Amino acid sequence: MGMTMTQKILAAHAGLECVEAGQLIEADLDLVLGNDITSPVAIKEMEKMNVDGVFHKDKIALVPDHFVPNKDIKSAEHCKCVREFAKRNEITNYFEVGQMGIEHALLPEKGLTVAGDVIIGADSHTCTYGALGAFSTGVGSTDMAAGMATGKAWFKVPSAIRFRLVGKPAEWVSGKDVILHIIGMIGVDGALYKSMEFVGEGIRNLSMDDRFTIANMAIEAGGKNGIFPVDELAIAYMKEHSTKAYKIYEADEDAVYDEEYTIDLSTLRPTIAFPHLPENTKTIDEITEDIVIDQVVIGSCTNGRLDDLRIAAKVLQGRHVAAGMRCIVIPATQAIYLQAMEEGLLKTFIEAGAIVSTPTCGPCLGGYMGILAEGERCVSTTNRNFVGRMGHVDSEIYLASPAVAAASAVAGKISCPCRL
Repeated sequence: MGMTMTQKILAAHAGLECVEAGQLIEADLDLVLGNDITSPVAIKEMEKMNVDGVFHKDKIALVPDHFVPNKDIKSAEHCKCVREFAKRNEITNYFEVGQMGIEHALLPEKGLTVAGDVIIGADSHTCTYGALGAFSTGVGSTDMAAGMATGKAWFKVPSAIRFRLVGKPAEWVSGKDVILHIIGMIGVDGALYKSMEFVGEGIRNLSMDDRFTIANMAIEAGGKNGIFPVDELAIAYMKEHSTKAYKIYEADEDAVYDEEYTIDLSTLRPTIAFPHLPENTKTIDEITEDIVIDQVVIGSCTNGRLDDLRIAAKVLQGRHVAAGMRCIVIPATQAIYLQAMEEGLLKTFIEAGAIVSTPTCGPCLGGYMGILAEGERCVSTTNRNFVGRMGHVDSEIYLASPAVAAASAVAGKISCPCRL
């Protein structure tokens, strides 16, 4: 029986010739990730283990990004805990304010995630790095502690679903629309503890930023991970960014998949996830009444990359945010922020009546920089729209692409560029 791409990576890191779905393995780790919320818990757990330091100072990444710059005393204490741990253990990849960014945009940019890696992170959207052909998945803080101490983690080998992508997306249709379409199709538990493996000639019509977005939201379908084949575009990205060697794994021709779907990208339309689950999707054509909104957020580990900002700026150029509307734009890293500034994108945002923030996860998890009051509605390029996710339990979040978010900010209601 053949193995999927994910299974091959896990077998190699477990020192086994082959693995099969459901098998329990112990695998070597190439990278362990934590942020300012999850790392302090892991650090305290690691102290209980009474171990002498970390397994490898170069294979741990600590990125304070959720409540930074510090929003209050508690967040400052969390960051201090992480900062002191990093210094004490001489962690190479600790990214303080000024060098930091949103973790899942920052680590690929820094070249720390490459094809063939096994990566765990104490953040559920660690699955982002599958866009480069890595096995990456979110874990709890205790598993992060064990990973930092031993360089190993236990996994149950996942079975897989294969998504064959064909065709080319139309204008204003992006990776966000692709993954929202898929989640709407299979549901938030449709890929529960399974590897979502994307194949097909349509992938060549998706940018790396599109692929990061799709892999990022695999967890919103319940997936253990999302993963793409390593093509010329992925190789070019790694050659530009990577600090270490990569290894390409390919699925066997006789690999077994629980289910297979074919998705024609040319048929997709701008897609919006209505409250209060990412599976509650509608295309822009299915929205027949005006849904007036109060706020737009463009950013996050899902859609704060350069392509996302360029698309949003293209929509906002020469237009203005609707009266009474709050539009918040958050570049995902310092490098993206700088490039957006050099390209004039930030000027476009500000002239359109938006504000631009330093990199932070803040509004995505209802932390700060965009909290919703009772009864308010937000169109957001983030990844979750659960009850109370961005503020009051009686607020509403509509997940969408940067194009739809920007158009909605102009219209004052859910819209898309083709309707402006």
